[in-house]
Amino acid sequence: MLHIILYEPEIPQNTGALIRLSANMGAQLHLIQPFAFDLSEKRVRRAGLDYHELANVYQHENLQACIERIQPNRVFALTTKAKRHYHEPSYEMGDAFLFGPESRGLPEAVRNSLPEDQRLRIPMVADARSMNLANAVSVMAYEAWRQLDFKPLN
Repeated sequence: MLHIILYEPEIPQNTGALIRLSANMGAQLHLIQPFAFDLSEKRVRRAGLDYHELANVYQHENLQACIERIQPNRVFALTTKAKRHYHEPSYEMGDAFLFGPESRGLPEAVRNSLPEDQRLRIPMVADARSMNLANAVSVMAYEAWRQLDFKPLN
């Protein structure tokens, strides 16, 4: 199993798109509260289409509760502030990928709670701010799944 963790997501369309992504991959999607929308909101449903029933989506009160529940092998934080590129680690079943809110990224304390080699970045041109959350998750999730030879995740 691969775990995608969204820390306090803000944009319902991104979460809807990631519900669809996780259903198509067989990954688990974990949402850390609070989020800036209701999961039943029309924009989430529209982006996720009818994939919500096929996806494994879980809500957690906070990051610690999520980690305690899923007990991942490792947690990788995706951040523009990392030095290591996302394709460098060798991923394993049971790994989790943590993404911050769209407007501000992961809080410094959350980033720094992980070892430096578990903080990853997606390369971008100089002076770029960041990628769209749904796109960044897609890049990361498919790299991990590719390394696992696209084996079934569930």
